[in-house]
Amino acid sequence: MFPVARAALNLTARSVQRTAARQAHRKHEPDFHDKYGNLVLLGGAAVFAAVWGYVFTQAGIEWGLSPVGRITPKEWRE
Repeated sequence: MFPVARAALNLTARSVQRTAARQAHRKHEPDFHDKYGNLVLLGGAAVFAAVWGYVFTQAGIEWGLSPVGRITPKEWRE
């Protein structure tokens, strides 16, 4: 390994260790995700289900998932 790369990795590891040590002693305060994360997730899931429920039931889209009767063999060309 090159000396410059080794020094860069060493500096990065040291700064990560320092940050982790600082955060370990700090009192944890709830942030936005701690307070509202589950609510936002459930709200998004509800909107997702409502939109797709509408699309599948009310939008009038002809899905046509079965290929039976639609695919006809073509004449073989030599």
